[in-house]
Amino acid sequence: MNQHQLPSDIVGLTKIMPPLSRRGFMSSSAAAAAGYTLAAGPVRADVIHTDTKGLDTGDAKVPVTGGDMPIYYARPSGVQRPPIVLVCMEIFGLHEFIKDVTRRLGHAGAFAVAPDYYFRLGEMTKISDMQQLMPQVNSKSDAELFADLDATVAWAKSQGGDPNRLGIMGFCRGGRNVWHYSAHNPNLKAGVAFYGPLADKSDAAPKSSIDLAPEIKEPVLGLYGEAIKWKLRSRPTARPPNSTFIQARRTVSSPIIARATGKKRQTTPGTGWSAGSKSTKS
Repeated sequence: MNQHQLPSDIVGLTKIMPPLSRRGFMSSSAAAAAGYTLAAGPVRADVIHTDTKGLDTGDAKVPVTGGDMPIYYARPSGVQRPPIVLVCMEIFGLHEFIKDVTRRLGHAGAFAVAPDYYFRLGEMTKISDMQQLMPQVNSKSDAELFADLDATVAWAKSQGGDPNRLGIMGFCRGGRNVWHYSAHNPNLKAGVAFYGPLADKSDAAPKSSIDLAPEIKEPVLGLYGEAIKWKLRSRPTARPPNSTFIQARRTVSSPIIARATGKKRQTTPGTGWSAGSKSTKS
């Protein structure tokens, strides 16, 4: 894939939206001061902020190849061995939206951890030029990503999290990372991908999410908006035994949903992308 060409996950984020009043958004300086990334576009003035009441939250560093990786975490105060949930960011760095999602998961009872796996490339939240951003993030290999996420899980375990109840969720490129890490780590119990490319490949990541689907063992829920118009350039033609597969279904009025479950697949009217189920013994 040409690194200077916007991949499908970014095209979906750069659609021209109907004009809205400027009074409904923060200024660029205010958004930056509040911790939001500049490259993702304008930030609404009434953006949701999740508090830390009842939570232990903070920043930490996890030793990985190439340095100490920054992370942000949130967990319920006083709870022993909470389940661990990895939060995978988009390409914009560890900005305030991702931290807010981490706090929401903490309020839900999880030990949520968001790793800044692009830290080796610099401070991604400060980059506003998408053409400058893309070649950098596209250079990150899946092998390095998996090692970073493995180290994050090990850190959360060392801090009292329960690795036997391990989940992952991500947004955009992070949604793609959910599928890929799910094929890598057999200890995952569930994953949720909020959009992200299903068919994109690169020299650093030679397999697409669709290529890796047969290797996924845990339930994965994928949520894809109808208006994003993801390009599906290839898909499995047959279902390998005892594995997950992806099958395209689509309706005009419903959001696109990719679903991988540990149960036998049931047809649900109105769903779009449906990643079916690994086979189960009856």
